[in-house]
Amino acid sequence: MHAPETADADNYEARAKFPEMKQGTKEDWATINSHFMPFAAKIADRVLDHLRLLDGDYGGFPIDRLEHSLQTATRAHRDGRPEDYVVMALLHDIGDTLGSYNHPDVAAAILKPFVSKELHWITEKHGIFQGYYFFHHLGQDRDMREAYRGHEHFQACADFCEKYDQSAFDANYESAPLSFFEPMVQRVMARPINSIYMD
Repeated sequence: MHAPETADADNYEARAKFPEMKQGTKEDWATINSHFMPFAAKIADRVLDHLRLLDGDYGGFPIDRLEHSLQTATRAHRDGRPEDYVVMALLHDIGDTLGSYNHPDVAAAILKPFVSKELHWITEKHGIFQGYYFFHHLGQDRDMREAYRGHEHFQACADFCEKYDQSAFDANYESAPLSFFEPMVQRVMARPINSIYMD
């Protein structure tokens, strides 16, 4: 057997040897774990690279999806929101490229290990709450969010959409550049607070 021709080929010996997980040993998992932390440490870089895919994607909107994300985050930052909230605002639509029919779920899954339950819930439900502003133009129920009336985070999600999300399509608004937010993303994503893979 020869080492596969990959970027990791030089480290072929430093890999688990099992063909099936049930045959794995403690040594195998120690090897895998030694690779996990360096890989996980670069998650913010990968997320930011994916966010950049929204650049130039207008989808018929007045501004492209990256500018919408920047504008949403800038509005939240200028309103004095904490860093994790601003990062949530920046990444709330990152799922647009891979989850055209469920983009809030994609963004919520990415953010879940790094933000509070409230911020996760806002991310996950913002699509329904944002619908208040346009669903009726598409023959849908704009009050779909009312199904969540009484939930402890209902108002927080409604406020996010009203103050930052639905208002962030202004071609004349001066957003902060992505470079302004990159250190925030790095800091928030360096501290997982909810993951089955972390003690």
